[in-house]
Amino acid sequence: MKKLILSAAILLCSLTAFGQTNFQTFYDFGRKHFTTTLEGFHTDNWGNTFFFIDYDYDNRNSKGTVVSPHNTYFEIARCLNFWQNSALAPLSLQVEYNGGFGTFGNMAGAFPVNNAFLFGVDYFLHSGDFKNTLNFKLLYKQFIDLYSQVPFQFTTVWGCQDLFGAPGFRFSGFVDVWCEGHNTVVLSEPQLWYSFGTEHFNLGGEVELSYNFAGMEGFHILPCLGMKWVF
Repeated sequence: MKKLILSAAILLCSLTAFGQTNFQTFYDFGRKHFTTTLEGFHTDNWGNTFFFIDYDYDNRNSKGTVVSPHNTYFEIARCLNFWQNSALAPLSLQVEYNGGFGTFGNMAGAFPVNNAFLFGVDYFLHSGDFKNTLNFKLLYKQFIDLYSQVPFQFTTVWGCQDLFGAPGFRFSGFVDVWCEGHNTVVLSEPQLWYSFGTEHFNLGGEVELSYNFAGMEGFHILPCLGMKWVF
């Protein structure tokens, strides 16, 4: 699963609207399959909207050929900020939905990623030129038909453009911490991209760092190699 590489409030101080949609393709060396992500971020006078849709491609026929996706996951989040010209501009209200669906190998069975509804606050920090950004989110998280001992999620999102002064390099990512049942779940996906002199085409990758995530107990490190096209 991916999070927005742009900061969720990067243009709070701008008078013009901003929008970006990108498409990412990764090869997951740990799970040994491809994943695609369609991701969008758009601002307006009332705040911003972010969404992404993930597909994992590992549903194989009897010959071992991939014939369709086998997992899909969707998030959409809306940050509300009607006070962008006040001292409280860095603080936004956020509402969010998460959910998905998956299958076991060769469609032998299926499993849900239970609907989850979140709401809370987002706080935005940035450097003077907006090349380095940081968001903190504290969200109440309510699953449907899934118990959570501590129904909250903490999220940090960061972005560093022209890393160490090197044009074209971007270091970004997120950390999510939440509870499912009595278990604490941690997921982080730091990414490094290089744009090759154009804002549209990027090569790079990410490392999925997880703890008790997606049915895998304990700590796991899963590297991915990818490319991204920004529309």
